[in-house]
Amino acid sequence: MQRQPVRRFRPDPGAPPPPDDVWPVTVPAVAQLLRDGLALTPGATVLVGENGSGKSTVLEVLAAALGLNAEGGSAGARHATRRSEPGSLDLIVERSPGADRWAYFLRDETLHGLYSYLEENPHPRRAEPTFHEMSHGEGFLSLLGSRVTSGGFYLLDEPDAALSFTGTLSLVVHLRELLSHGAQVLIATHSPVLAALPGARLLEVGEWGLREAEWEELELTASWRQFLGDPQSFLRYL
Repeated sequence: MQRQPVRRFRPDPGAPPPPDDVWPVTVPAVAQLLRDGLALTPGATVLVGENGSGKSTVLEVLAAALGLNAEGGSAGARHATRRSEPGSLDLIVERSPGADRWAYFLRDETLHGLYSYLEENPHPRRAEPTFHEMSHGEGFLSLLGSRVTSGGFYLLDEPDAALSFTGTLSLVVHLRELLSHGAQVLIATHSPVLAALPGARLLEVGEWGLREAEWEELELTASWRQFLGDPQSFLRYL
């Protein structure tokens, strides 16, 4: 039996239900999480959807359920700015017996604070890069290479925001190597490249909540194809 770091997130039947007219329960994907939970397959799961669909909110809730810092990092990270995340909403994490419990959360929008925290609290047994002296993409890939390196569970919120096309391909190579060592990855992205990660399960996020999808059928894929087919005509009719 494969030892999945996370098999399922499920609602706590003994917890009082949150009001259904208050954020984040008003987000359809979050409401679905609280109603049905989320079963995960081994390997990678990729969330795609428009801005405001709830991708990042779902990752924030799941990160909190794992005990991770809501602004990025591991369970031991103690940095914080303005607390605005929804918390765990009493979700329960089901793990495979004996599975790796290491987990890490990377959010593009809070990388500056995480970089500062890591520079101020360096690892006791290895030298830390000076993240703030790197470009956005270089810093992200360096952090990925130092923290996302083995079996465990990783949540990546819009990791492509920092990366060029070739940088995104480098990320795909890193993720494939990671998955080959038994890691699980949950990614929220707007990138058709990351959505095409070989073997990944795709979940499209929207007013319906969360639903299974195929890369060829994604609106994301169709939009990029239409744009790249004739960029000037595409933009002319916006």
